[in-house]
Amino acid sequence: MKVTITHIDTACVLININGFKILTDPTLDKKDVFFPKYVSSPLAFSKKYIDPSLSTEQIGKVDLVLLSHDHHKDNLDHQGRNFIKTVPVVLSTKDAVRRLKNNNTIGLDNWEEYQIETPKVKQLKITAIPAQHTNIKRLDKIMGKVLGFTIEWEEQTNGCIYISGDTVFFDGLVQLEKKKKVDIAILHLGAGAFPYLKKNLRVTMNGEEALKTTQLLNPNIIIPIHYEGWWHFKQSVKSLKNEIEKSEFNEKFLWLTSGIETKLTE
Repeated sequence: MKVTITHIDTACVLININGFKILTDPTLDKKDVFFPKYVSSPLAFSKKYIDPSLSTEQIGKVDLVLLSHDHHKDNLDHQGRNFIKTVPVVLSTKDAVRRLKNNNTIGLDNWEEYQIETPKVKQLKITAIPAQHTNIKRLDKIMGKVLGFTIEWEEQTNGCIYISGDTVFFDGLVQLEKKKKVDIAILHLGAGAFPYLKKNLRVTMNGEEALKTTQLLNPNIIIPIHYEGWWHFKQSVKSLKNEIEKSEFNEKFLWLTSGIETKLTE
C-alpha cells in the first residue's frame, strides 16, 4: 500500500493512500500583503506570511477532507471554504456542519467512527479524536470544538495515522494511547497564542508537548506541521527544531518540504 504526504500550507496536507486523496484543514489563500485577513473578533487577529505551496489546480480532485475545525482561518480560509464545496465528503465537528451549511459536511462526536467505501483502500475508517484547543481548560468551550483524526485501513501493520488537530497535550491523548496504536503522528505545533487576550494562553502544542506526545504515543514517525507562516505562532522554527534535535526522539521526526510529495510507506 503506497502512502505519501505533501505539505501545502499551515495544517493543510495532502495524504494519498493508494490513490485515495485526503486533504486536511484547507488553507489555500495567499499570504497577507498589507492587512491581516485572519480576524475572528476585534482582538483575535493574525497575519499570514507564506503562500500555499500548491494551487487548487495542482492539488486536483480530492476524495475526502478532514477538517479539525472551521472557525479559525489558519485551518479553513476563504479559498479553503470554496474548495471543500467540490469534495464529496468533509468530516468535521457538528458545530462546523451548522456553520458551514454544506450538504457534504458530516459532523462527528469524539471517538465516533466513519467507514468509507472505496476500491482503492480496503476497510478505510476515520475516527474522530478529542482535542483541546487551549492549555487553560476552563476556556476550552470559548475556543470552540476541535477534533483530531485517526486513519485506519485493513492492510495497516504498524498502527494508524494520527492527525492531532489544533490541540495541546491533555488527557484525551492518554485515552488515545489506550485505544489505538499510532504508527505516524502528524502534530499541529507552533505554540499558537494571543498574549494580548490572556497571559500564558496557548492554543497549540509547543516543542516540549510534541516530545511529551511522542513519549506517550510512541509512534514510528512524527510529522510536524502548523508551525510557521503566521504571526500568532509564538515558537520560532529555529527554537522548535533545536528543541527536537536535542531530544532522544530526534530520529523519529520527519520535517516535510512544502510542495514535495514524500513517501511514508511503499
